[in-house]
Amino acid sequence: MKRVITYGTFDLLHYGHINLLSRAKALGDYLVVALSTDEFNSEQKSKNTYFSYEERKKLLESIRYVDLVIPERNWEQKITDVQEYKIDTFVMGNDWKDEFNFLQDFCEVVYLERTPEISTTKIKEDLLIKKG
Repeated sequence: MKRVITYGTFDLLHYGHINLLSRAKALGDYLVVALSTDEFNSEQKSKNTYFSYEERKKLLESIRYVDLVIPERNWEQKITDVQEYKIDTFVMGNDWKDEFNFLQDFCEVVYLERTPEISTTKIKEDLLIKKG
């Protein structure tokens, strides 16, 4: 069984997220999603989420491409996750290109092209413009 992992906040879930998850799952048989906790988002990523960790986790668990959701608590846990979950392929959007090449000693690293016309940041900006 080929195991794949990806990481993210997955707030305001949209079709760009679904595209990424679908394409990540297509690279293997089992997809693990490491979901940023609320504490990690606020303390280390300087991000505020609309949905709580538990709400975002439920959303991800309902997607057919996702086999397991685990918490992402810090930047440093990736090597441990790859080893613990016996990961063959690490997947991220190409906006992170080359940031995780250090994982190539442990698994294949793949950067997938993002869905260009959509992002959570764009949704938030568009909502602010409509509100203003």
